[in-house]
Amino acid sequence: MELTIKKTKWMVPLAFALLISFFLIIFTLSTKTPFQKSSIKAKVPIFVESKLHIPSTRPISTIPKLAYLISGSSGDGESLKRTLKALYHPLNQYVVHLDLEAPADERLELVNFVKREPLFVEVGNVRVVVRSNLVTYRGPTMVSNTLHAAAILLKEGGEWDWFINLSASDYPLVTQDDLLHTFSTVPRELNFIEHTSDIGWKEYHRARPVIIDSGLYSLNKSDLFWIPQKRSMPTAFKLFTGSAWTMLSRPFMEYLLWGWDNLPRIVLMYYANFLSTPEGYFHTVICNAEEFRNTTVNHDLHFISWDSPPKQHPHVLTLKDYKNMVDSNASFARKFRRNEPVLDKIDSELLGRKVDGFVPGSWFDGGDANSTISQYILRNITSLRPGPGAQRMKSLISSLLSDKDFGSKHCI
Repeated sequence: MELTIKKTKWMVPLAFALLISFFLIIFTLSTKTPFQKSSIKAKVPIFVESKLHIPSTRPISTIPKLAYLISGSSGDGESLKRTLKALYHPLNQYVVHLDLEAPADERLELVNFVKREPLFVEVGNVRVVVRSNLVTYRGPTMVSNTLHAAAILLKEGGEWDWFINLSASDYPLVTQDDLLHTFSTVPRELNFIEHTSDIGWKEYHRARPVIIDSGLYSLNKSDLFWIPQKRSMPTAFKLFTGSAWTMLSRPFMEYLLWGWDNLPRIVLMYYANFLSTPEGYFHTVICNAEEFRNTTVNHDLHFISWDSPPKQHPHVLTLKDYKNMVDSNASFARKFRRNEPVLDKIDSELLGRKVDGFVPGSWFDGGDANSTISQYILRNITSLRPGPGAQRMKSLISSLLSDKDFGSKHCI
């Protein structure tokens, strides 16, 4: 009897405990726990790229600001200085670069020229790449040099809207007041880049060959050299080609340098072994980037005289090309020899520029710019005085943007 009572005493709590455990198990299985919620969420992939957005542009109501790279090589120092003065405006930003092939004294003279110019010192918008890059014609070092300048301008150049790459053999056909006035009504996200996916003969002469640019690793300049093997066409992205001279928006330049979805770096590595890299890298990136492919305007804003079909180099422009240059309504022209007489004609008839002077505008009346720095220039920097060049430019830009097929001509 006593044994039966003892069994009963511990059987009752056991049965009760089992009953409670049973209900807890049922409740747990029928209820979503915090751990289950966490595991369910973890199955949904979250990509950091989806949280990144294209930087906003400055309001179209403001006067645009341009960022220029003007580059040259041995013997280009004087031409580069002339082009810089013809392009100068206090609102803009400038990076000038003579590559390592230029003698040290020529590069030093460019540094001293910028330091000696009181206007440049006062405004502080001209920078010399003191640690020069070795740039090989047609090689990827041309692109790396362009990206280097863009990085400097993004870091130190303050607010600007478009990046323009030029060489010492380029020259403007309009004043900066003309240019800034015309682009003051143009959407800031647009990219002026001549491009096509119809690469034609370039597939076998540029895309499939593999080249090495010794400028990537050597301090001594030499020509590109070729690898005997050919490579297949890429399938991860589509190749585009076009003019090496562009006017690219700030958001696109930031994308090229930051590359938040890695496309710019992947394409850059591919083009490291591509012949004439500047004629394909920017075009291929912009047309394979969903965020930017519909921002292209298929024009490089240049007048360039080519053979038909085009050869490796364009014609050198002379006085006999002057009318065609003006009639093209382009902003810039190339290629000019140093002190070519047609440059004097452009200075006098299109720019109103005196020998070794700046181009007149609202900020500068054509006298001695250095004597008017504090009294005149800095007070009138945001006023513009467009001339006939603005009408020519307006005609070109309007024809490009009002084309009935403009919306369907991006990256084709």
